[in-house]
Amino acid sequence: MTVLLWPITVLRLLLQSMALATGQIWTNKLRSILTTLGIIIGVAAVTAVIAALTGLKTFVLDEFQTLGTNKIFMWPDRPDTGRFATASWRVIRFRPEHFDGWRTECSSVAALTRMQEIRGSVRFGDRVLESAQVTGIEPDWHTIENRFVTIGRPFSEGDQSRFEQVCIISTKARDDLQMDRDCTGQSILVNNRRFTVVGLVEPNPESAFGFGDSSSRAEIYIPFSTAWRMNEGWMQAVGASRSPEVSEDAIAELRALLRKNRRLLPDDPDTFEVEAVQRAVDQFKRMSASISIVAFGIVAISLIVGGIGIMNIMLVSVSERTREIGLRKAVGARPAAVLLQFLVEAVTLCFFGGLVGLGFGQAATMLLAQIPNSGLGKAYIPAWAMAMSFGFAALVGVVFGMFPAIKAARLDPIEALRHE
Repeated sequence: MTVLLWPITVLRLLLQSMALATGQIWTNKLRSILTTLGIIIGVAAVTAVIAALTGLKTFVLDEFQTLGTNKIFMWPDRPDTGRFATASWRVIRFRPEHFDGWRTECSSVAALTRMQEIRGSVRFGDRVLESAQVTGIEPDWHTIENRFVTIGRPFSEGDQSRFEQVCIISTKARDDLQMDRDCTGQSILVNNRRFTVVGLVEPNPESAFGFGDSSSRAEIYIPFSTAWRMNEGWMQAVGASRSPEVSEDAIAELRALLRKNRRLLPDDPDTFEVEAVQRAVDQFKRMSASISIVAFGIVAISLIVGGIGIMNIMLVSVSERTREIGLRKAVGARPAAVLLQFLVEAVTLCFFGGLVGLGFGQAATMLLAQIPNSGLGKAYIPAWAMAMSFGFAALVGVVFGMFPAIKAARLDPIEALRHE
């Protein structure tokens, strides 16, 4: 029976201690507010910093998602050492045959397109575009870029094998050239070569990183084989892994394929670069986690300073209430009850500071979200940050309130009653 009553006794004692603590805080309102300033500032700073980092992380990851986290970029690159360190660009550049066999040898790669840009003018009737982007692509480009034909048709394998002079254009190019809304079947001149429009491609979503935003420029796409026949220049390739989780496997497979097809010796450094967007995503996540830890460590100093203030004011409170403590002990209060009363008072002070600090942190978060072009529009305080702030505030209350509480619990009742 005694064992069953013990939890009820402890709970009652805890509730009584909380009531006494709240009464003391209310009696000394101004002193309590000044005492908890350190906790208020610390919690507000912690939550605001975490909210800003969370918003920035969400913004950046959304941008990566728009770009495509399973994308893999490949381009030729002259190494710093080895026999190709001084090789000419004609030796270093990619050739179409360097990617032969990727479907059979790169099982982690879902799609791949070779690409080549051509400089020149585009003409339709009296309209001329000198700055149009003309790019040779393969059918997989639509899957990789997640941009599909809205009017007409995409390129076929027949267009590639027969070196057809057909093209797909963007809505910006159509409007700049003043072509019909359904411009399929009409012809344009690309460097004085006639290309028939077979499709209209949808624009790319705008990205803060500079990727996409195709609505601001005219785009002309032609079959890669046709582009290579027109100008055997500098080409690159873009692929997509089957999922972001196998990006590293896809990189390894493409690297092995390129080394074999480019006939590099085992000791030769790579004469190309293969990079996945997922790598940048993982690096950013690690960097943001490190920044969060460092920021929290710096801001936690304010909480520690606030804890010192709590301990100081609790020592003053013990000194002021020495006779009260002596009287309670004289009528039978146990040291544990006295210790719990002062400890609960310290923790309650910290919780009060944490609550006010959380309010200020939320206000700061709302202000941050209103800053234009800051990338913080999605800033918010996650639930774990709230829990962590209150948990740390409680820990500060326990740690810095323990010494005054122990001092109060150890007071001799006779000496305490004599205290003036």
